[in-house]
Amino acid sequence: MSSSKTIVLKSSDGDTFEVDLAVAMKSQTIKQMIENGGADTTIDLPQVTGNTLSKVIEYCKKHVEASDNVDFKLFDADFMDVDQSALLHLTEAAHYLSIESLLDLAVQTIADMIKGKTSEEIRETFNIKNDFTPEQQEEVNRENAWFFKQD
Repeated sequence: MSSSKTIVLKSSDGDTFEVDLAVAMKSQTIKQMIENGGADTTIDLPQVTGNTLSKVIEYCKKHVEASDNVDFKLFDADFMDVDQSALLHLTEAAHYLSIESLLDLAVQTIADMIKGKTSEEIRETFNIKNDFTPEQQEEVNRENAWFFKQD
């Protein structure tokens, strides 16, 4: 599926991508810019790097070009098989660009990474420093003891 109209998307680090208009319009942010006359032939995306934008375009292109009855589970699973940094950048870009299906996919991927883990395991997984003092941590554990009880 290819329309004759294209638009250029420019990343925060200066990479440019000529994209079919239908692909670009998967982003509600870009769609509104175009419909409101705020975009000519190039749209600057100051919050998205070239590497991330390239992945976002790949996702949108696949979802635009496929027929309605295509099952995206395999593509989406392979697509989200990225390192944590890339996953977080994709999540931020999907939010910024308002691409609901990509945002849902990214958030679900993160939720799956967290599911069943303790707070300490989550901190370890995402390299998050525990800034509670031992006393504060004990208080949090006491206040949330119901959560840690196993039946």
